[in-house]
Amino acid sequence: MNHLLSINDVTRESALEILDTAAELSRLSENSIKKFPTLRGRTVVNLFFEDSTRTRISFEAAAKRLSADVINFSAKGSSLSKGESLKDTALTLQAMGADAVVIRHSASGAAHQLARQKWMSGAVINAGDGTHEHPTQALLDAFTIRRNLANGEGDLKGLRVGIVGDILHSRVARSNVLLLQKLGATVVLIAPPTLLPVGVEKWGTEISFNLDEEIDEVDVIMMLRVQRERMDDLFFPTEREYSRNFGLNNERIQRMKKGAIVMHPGPMNRGLEISADSADSKRSVIVEQVANGVSVRMAVLYLLLGGSQ
Repeated sequence: MNHLLSINDVTRESALEILDTAAELSRLSENSIKKFPTLRGRTVVNLFFEDSTRTRISFEAAAKRLSADVINFSAKGSSLSKGESLKDTALTLQAMGADAVVIRHSASGAAHQLARQKWMSGAVINAGDGTHEHPTQALLDAFTIRRNLANGEGDLKGLRVGIVGDILHSRVARSNVLLLQKLGATVVLIAPPTLLPVGVEKWGTEISFNLDEEIDEVDVIMMLRVQRERMDDLFFPTEREYSRNFGLNNERIQRMKKGAIVMHPGPMNRGLEISADSADSKRSVIVEQVANGVSVRMAVLYLLLGGSQ
């Protein structure tokens, strides 16, 4: 694996290798080893064309814990976009000696273009491209599920995962569907018809329009943020109605299976897709997802840049 552009590029075996490596790095970090010399002398560039807090800081922390040098390049608000300007940026990064570029872009396919045009020799990691994919988020979600429900080992066979909400605009949903199915889980998409993408029936998942019919059947409920900034049309009548039909609240939490967990990729719209008490409940592993993101991204950087060292 030279790049991480899509979960489609990751086999079941390589996904398990990433998760196993993340588990070992997490274990070592918990035993007071906070920094590893693995990537000393390497340079990782965070190239973000969209605002981000969790993902950018997570990649920065991961690279620094592996002793890499980190350059943060924020392109938000500049004239940079797909095409020649992205090429010029890549050539600049190449001249700076970047060994890896972590890119987030509003245009679907930007990470693929950067990697496949061979404008630079370093590894390219997709940190979210448009409404397409977010592979490291799916990996950290799978890592979190495995830790909580599979004793930290093996695949996710036998588990039922409900992904709820704004499927249409979610790159997280697409990557999670691909990865969770590769790892043996059954996925059900739960959303109003207006928030399901065209062709979703080809994803190989179950589809439901009723959260109450599914809430007591799932082992994992993954709430998605309603991406109002991507909505230029009316996708549901009112926020109150959306919350009533598809929001996670205390009443629904009480009906979940014993041991079932609540997830959210963040940032959360508290009171819309998830209530405050649901986000902070004992079932919630949302904060754990953030911590696990560092371990998983360390594993990705290690395997892409560290090789067999």
